[in-house]
Amino acid sequence: MSASNAETNGHHIPPQEPEGGGKLIVITAPLTESIDHAGYFIQMGMASMPIWMEGVLNSKYPNWRNVQYNEDHSARYMPAGVRLVEAALLREYSEEDIVCCYPDDLDRFVGPNTRVVAVSTHNPLGVTFAAGVYTSIFGSSKMPINSHYARQMFKQIKESPYRGKFKVIVGGSGGWQITQNDAFDELGVDCVVEGRSESDETMDLFRRAISGQELPRQIDVAHPKDRNAILTPVRRTTFGVVEMTTGCGRRCQFCVPDLNPQIDVPKEKIMETVRVNVRDGNQQISLATEDMFIWGQVHTETPFYFPNREALLDLYRSVVGTPGVEQHVLSHATIAPAVVDPIMIKQLSDLLLDKSPIHLPMLSTHPKKKALSPLIGLETGSVRMAKQIMPSKGVPFPIDEWPSVVLEGLRILNENNWFPVMTLMIGNPGETDEDTMATLDLVYEMERRKLFAFLVPSIFTPLHDTRMEKKKGVTETQQLSRMQWQLLMKCWKFNLRPGLYSWWGPMAWRLGAIGLWAWKLRKLNGPNFTWPMLNFASALPEQMMGRMGKLYIGQPMNVKTRKELIATVKQSQWRYLRADCGDLPDGYTPPSDPPKSLQVLKAEVMSSLN
Repeated sequence: MSASNAETNGHHIPPQEPEGGGKLIVITAPLTESIDHAGYFIQMGMASMPIWMEGVLNSKYPNWRNVQYNEDHSARYMPAGVRLVEAALLREYSEEDIVCCYPDDLDRFVGPNTRVVAVSTHNPLGVTFAAGVYTSIFGSSKMPINSHYARQMFKQIKESPYRGKFKVIVGGSGGWQITQNDAFDELGVDCVVEGRSESDETMDLFRRAISGQELPRQIDVAHPKDRNAILTPVRRTTFGVVEMTTGCGRRCQFCVPDLNPQIDVPKEKIMETVRVNVRDGNQQISLATEDMFIWGQVHTETPFYFPNREALLDLYRSVVGTPGVEQHVLSHATIAPAVVDPIMIKQLSDLLLDKSPIHLPMLSTHPKKKALSPLIGLETGSVRMAKQIMPSKGVPFPIDEWPSVVLEGLRILNENNWFPVMTLMIGNPGETDEDTMATLDLVYEMERRKLFAFLVPSIFTPLHDTRMEKKKGVTETQQLSRMQWQLLMKCWKFNLRPGLYSWWGPMAWRLGAIGLWAWKLRKLNGPNFTWPMLNFASALPEQMMGRMGKLYIGQPMNVKTRKELIATVKQSQWRYLRADCGDLPDGYTPPSDPPKSLQVLKAEVMSSLN
């Protein structure tokens, strides 16, 4: 128990002054974003489940709050963003000046000598994509579990007896929520930083805070433009996260990370951070990226959407082959590269499956039933909507072929035991029921073809600084049409397939869902929710509800084969196709020289051997 929570005879004991007067700079993050066990799915759950459902989480993961410490009681692991701030500060300040700690241990390190408390947070107010839809379904749109814990942390900082002596600087992907909702005073925040910790502006901000100067409420700092300027952590990160790339390049209008420069981190820096994690006791590594397939192909003569198979295999082979790495988890990816280079997918599977901690007994053909589950953006099955919000999502294939790219890519992934987590956006600005029907057609087509992905729908959120930040779509579940509700609930019914293989599982879900609807959800979410919810609960056969006019039953789709999709690639880009993948268009002739990126890779390999 931390000193701030200690009580004797019902009287609160004021915290003792930390040893040495406290650290000059204290860095922290909410507990829910710092935990290093139970897998990514627990953090996804805490980002979307309302706080009143925390008991469900506690019963499934009773030890999730247990964390590990270093000898000085600093945090054994912290989110990668916190570690980058630490690495940036260590260029100018000594290790004795800086500490990274869990929120419950702030009293150990915040004292009269403290001048900065730096906070990294992902979802302080609960308004990310997933949080908005799932918490509002249950009647609490602003308080998912991780937001609750973030608010607890800010409250503890705000009530520190030394609060007048230090500045609170907030960074991380959730900082925009504080500025957009003007929550500075509520949370006790002095300054929100948008951008990377490597920048000179960030370091100057800390200097000003330490000298007692006033800080701006909000500041945008520069992103590194050169791969060699990217910093790497010097201590263990939560889940062994190691940065692989920044930016993406596909220019989706709703995306924040794509606004960053497209950079792939040098292999030697990646491996250095892998070794740091292993040294500090981490057995799991996850290469963080917006699209794993651009690595090794950024700023070469080959367009980034034709993946560099050899470079990727070389990198991942080195990562999973590092002594001490027992588990590896994929981060984000796009689906078009699976269609471009299916052989790459097979070879990555051969390399990575044995190190995956994910098991899907009903789906995987791996001897140990292991699977790979990267996060992939599906977003919409409507070509009309895709042209408006993500016209380059499917390159090198035209966006008109987006449904076929998704289905063919998913076929290739599933055949190699990749079962991705795919996000969808519901209620986009200008979205019609016809657009929703097109997405339902795609989901039903997945079902007909026995393809599988975990489909995670969310309500459109106009994220700060994106090209769609001023646009307005559906803002709460009460506004969803019956068709949009059907899509949301159909996705979750689809997701239950690999998990409910016991005789009692489907019955339990059916009775539980109907009971919850009768007790609370029908009043919270309105009449449009009723039939989609009954479909989710399998209260009646889906086809019967369709004949009754209560549901839309998706129509069969005309889907292009891989060969037909390859034929839609611009002829000027045929030279980047891999001949060993087959399905080459009529008239294709192999290039006289391999892509420059492969030549560069071979030169680097030969140089290292010499």
